[in-house]
Parts: sequence; C-alpha cells; structure tokens
Amino acid sequence: MQDLAVYIHWPYCARICPYCDFNVRRNRDVDADRWTRALVRTLKAWRMRTGPRALGSIYFGGGTPSLAPADMIAQVIETCRAMWTASGDLEITLEANPTDAERARFAAFRRAGVNRLSLGVQSFEDAALAFLGRNHNGASARSALDAALATFGNVSFDLIYGLPEETPAAWRRALRDALSCGAPHLSAYQLTVEPGTAFERAVARGRWRPPESDIGADFFEATQEETARAGLVAYEISNHARDGYASRHNLAYWRGRDYVGVGPGAHGRLTEAGARVATETLHEPAAYLDAVETDGFGLRTDEALAPADALIERVTMGLRTIEGAALSQREFDGLSARIDPLAADGLLERGDDALVATAAGRRVLNAVTAELLA
Repeated sequence: MQDLAVYIHWPYCARICPYCDFNVRRNRDVDADRWTRALVRTLKAWRMRTGPRALGSIYFGGGTPSLAPADMIAQVIETCRAMWTASGDLEITLEANPTDAERARFAAFRRAGVNRLSLGVQSFEDAALAFLGRNHNGASARSALDAALATFGNVSFDLIYGLPEETPAAWRRALRDALSCGAPHLSAYQLTVEPGTAFERAVARGRWRPPESDIGADFFEATQEETARAGLVAYEISNHARDGYASRHNLAYWRGRDYVGVGPGAHGRLTEAGARVATETLHEPAAYLDAVETDGFGLRTDEALAPADALIERVTMGLRTIEGAALSQREFDGLSARIDPLAADGLLERGDDALVATAAGRRVLNAVTAELLA
C-alpha cells in the first residue's frame, strides 16, 4: 500500500494578504492548548479510520503555521509518528514567512521535528512586497532565507510574478537574482485575481490592472529557462527542484495518493472500498473545534467521488507534472478521441502507462486540460 500523507491546516495569519483566497483568519485570541488537544484527537480518529499505514509526509500549511507554538508542532508530529509507521525519509514541512519573529523560531521548529521549510518570500523587491501586502521587506527576506538554509538545508521558497507593469524581461532578471541564493526548491506562481479577495475588489474599482493575458506564456518560458539554468528541474508546472528535493508531500497530491486533511477547511483523499473518497473539514475555526471535540473529525464533506470525477481529478493533477497522469489502457481508450488531436498538435504524449503534457502543452495547460476533459 502507498504511503499516507498528512496535511495540517493552521488557519491564522498576522495579516491577510490581498491576493489570498485561502481559509485564513487574523491571529487573535488563539487558545493553543485547545488547538493542540483538538489536533491530537482528530489524528487519533483518522488513525482509527485509515488503519495501519506507512507515513510518507507531514505538511503544516495555512495560514501561517510558524505562528503556532513550537511545542504544539512537536506534539502533532509525535502523534503522527505514533499513529502511523513513519518512513525512513519522512518529510515534515512547515510554512513560514520571512519576518523577524518567525525567523527567530526556526531552530525551535527544527528541534520539534520539522526537516523542511517552505518560506513565503513572494519577492525580494520592496515595492513588489508593499503591493502584495506583505509584512517584510527584501532585506529581511534575504536574511530569513539564509537563516532557513543554515537551519534546515531542505528549503523551498515562493515567488509571485506577473505583477502590474512587470515585464517578462524584468521578471527574468529578478528570478535570476533570486535563484543565486542556492535554495534547492522554488515554487513560482503567476499572480491571479481570485474571487472574494481584496485584489478582486481593487481591480473592479480600476485601481490597477494585471498584465495582459497573452504575455503569460512569456513569463512562464522565462521561468523555465532560468530555473533550468540554475539546475532546478521543473518537475511540476509551478515547482522546480534540484535532484532529490522535490516535495514528497505535494507529489502525493499530484499522483493521486491518499492524504488526510486536518484543521479548518482542510481537504483529504482516501481510497476506501475501491472508491476515491473526498473529505473536507468545517471552515470556521470555532465550529471546527466544537465538532472535533464532539465527533473527532470536524467534517463538512465525506463522500465517494463518481469514477468519472475521480478520473478528471487524477488527469488534471497528473498533467501538471513531468511524469504525467497514470492511466489504464481502458482509460486511454476512453479518452483517445480527445488525446489524438492534442497529440498531433504536439501538446500531449502517450507513455506506456501515463499521459504526459509536452513542454509546449505545459505552456497552455489550462486550455489543453479543458479540451481533453470537455
């Protein structure tokens, strides 16, 4: 049986960034002891449901989990190890921001058992960081990244491109400078205006406009070229890593593996009785805590996906990676009428047991996926 992954969502942030559409709240009046008890309880409940499994990864996301107490992180890690059998190379990731307060706690998180840090840099340029609503500047981002590399070694950092007035050439220069830090993993995302965010309201009011959509491929191409130049392989459409540093946890998502989702608004996927089961927890932190204290899970959704929906999810996620989406011969046959013209256009390739987007296909992956699964 494949390794299980565990995701823990910490819903609190020091501030809410204007581009963020995640399930987050301002960090006020957090009862850390209550949260620790709730997370430990729900992990034990999930162990009863999953049975004995090998544990491949733990991921603390958010929100800003580096705002959580280090001893809470340690207890959650200890509980996961007690509930499931940890693999020898268990990956334990924690997301953090480059603020002075969080940077000072890196060593404590390392002692708690975290062995991989994902740093939300977003940019090293002060003007860009101010536009993005971040509470750090370029100098503190550099300092935090250096400290993270010294403490963990296995470090990923995030960057956002496609800001207003930014050109692909300017992004290329900024990216080349950022990659000089030597971090083994980069996640690079084009700025998108998500529904319900402050940025959506600002764009609607005409305060700023994102770059024209037709230059998105130029940004993407610059990203691929500069990361390759720095020795980072684009193993997923937005993720680049040196050999041995790909995110084991995120690969569980993209490969359609099983994972447990813990914390407010967390999603999970499990294989039960031959079906792909989708879970989602309650979003409101107070409601989630109340529910966990009652039933151990705090779920709002717990249902088996229809086979067609499970296939769509697997193909959509798998095509994001260079290894592609695993398909049976029957699934290949069912999609062949749509695969063939896309393959003839040089956008898809058939492997022995996987459907793979070519380099050209990854440049326009949303369009390719829409055509394939229409």
